[in-house]
Amino acid sequence: MLISPKIGGKARQRLIEAAYSGEELDEDKARRVRVIEYEIPDRDGDGTGELLALITTITDPRQAPAGMLAEAYHQRWEHETGNAQLKTYLRGPGKVLRSKSPDMVRQEIYGYLLTHYAISALICRAATEADIDPDRVKFKRTVRIVRRAIGPAAFPP
Repeated sequence: MLISPKIGGKARQRLIEAAYSGEELDEDKARRVRVIEYEIPDRDGDGTGELLALITTITDPRQAPAGMLAEAYHQRWEHETGNAQLKTYLRGPGKVLRSKSPDMVRQEIYGYLLTHYAISALICRAATEADIDPDRVKFKRTVRIVRRAIGPAAFPP
């Protein structure tokens, strides 16, 4: 159970007792949660795994099995990583799109998406040839290599 940090003392104890007895909780004060622990083996490539704890308000395991939630969480971070790669390494932090019209904004976004796809494909191909996990190849470093290879005038799109 998660309890608002603003609640302490006897009020906090009453909420804990209410949760144990199965009473409904005021969601502004406390929420029942489910903690799912799982291990990601060797994510950093150093031979050790990492224990992750996922906290969810989906408390019924039949509604969402632990494995399904762990996979969904992993997929979410894959998307977050892709968004960060686009915004930080391709476009540049704090930079806005240059285009002024909706059609040109759309074209500029497609240019970034295609560039991201091309770099990701390059990473996958290089990782496959080196027989390593593509997640081990750093996107930022690959962008730097591509920029050096084709020159600043042609990159980013």
